[in-house]
Amino acid sequence: MKLTFKKLNEKAVIPSRATEGSAGMDICACLDEPVTLAPNEIKMIPTGLQAESDCKDVAMLIYPRSGLSTRYGVSLANCVGVVDSDYRGEWFIPLINHGSREFTVEHGMRIAQLIPTKVIFPDIEISSSLTETERGSGGFGSSGI
Repeated sequence: MKLTFKKLNEKAVIPSRATEGSAGMDICACLDEPVTLAPNEIKMIPTGLQAESDCKDVAMLIYPRSGLSTRYGVSLANCVGVVDSDYRGEWFIPLINHGSREFTVEHGMRIAQLIPTKVIFPDIEISSSLTETERGSGGFGSSGI
């Protein structure tokens, strides 16, 4: 698989892995000036990037960075972002500050991580019944603690 990035801003940083074994590629903020998030505030942070994959069955999943989440309470407002294979607009990262203090995002700061993921496109069928299972319709907590 090949992932091709286009810089929309000359200051944009191409995502990369921090270590050889890193699953995620760090995504950086592309800012002209710092952006401050107040507690419980959400702001869309630009990356200055567009991208395309050479595979139609791949989505770019964007996850929070664990360090920002655990140290500062800063995470993604949508939990996991999904960039579809046919999207060609600029990537923005919706950050939310769950912390109790302001948090400032600066240009080049690693704010999220990208993990390309294969997607299954199932054929959809409608039926009036489904197969029975031992679990049945047991939902949340039905299998115990």
